[in-house]
Amino acid sequence: MSDMIRGYTDTIILAQLLRHDSYGYEINKQLSLATDGLLELKEATLYTTFRRLENAGCIRSYWGDEQTGARRRYYAITPLGRALYRENAADWARVRAILDNLLQEETNDESED
Repeated sequence: MSDMIRGYTDTIILAQLLRHDSYGYEINKQLSLATDGLLELKEATLYTTFRRLENAGCIRSYWGDEQTGARRRYYAITPLGRALYRENAADWARVRAILDNLLQEETNDESED
């Protein structure tokens, strides 16, 4: 499954940040919960994606003000990141429609045999 979503990592992270500012561990935890444990990003993938998105101006980072525990680096989506998310989500919808159509045709062909 990780190979299938590799090209959508940016979009998945941007979607999480649309909800609220967050930090790496929390984002990964939310992904795992939302997918019943089927999707968890490797730490290297997660932080490489954060750096790429921040360098592109799609997210910004800042240090949290935790009173207890370790200090966390939070990430927030920018207007450019919102635009990229909308573009990528529209691309995904087109790809999904194409795949649904192709797979449905295959299913229909098999039922005719």
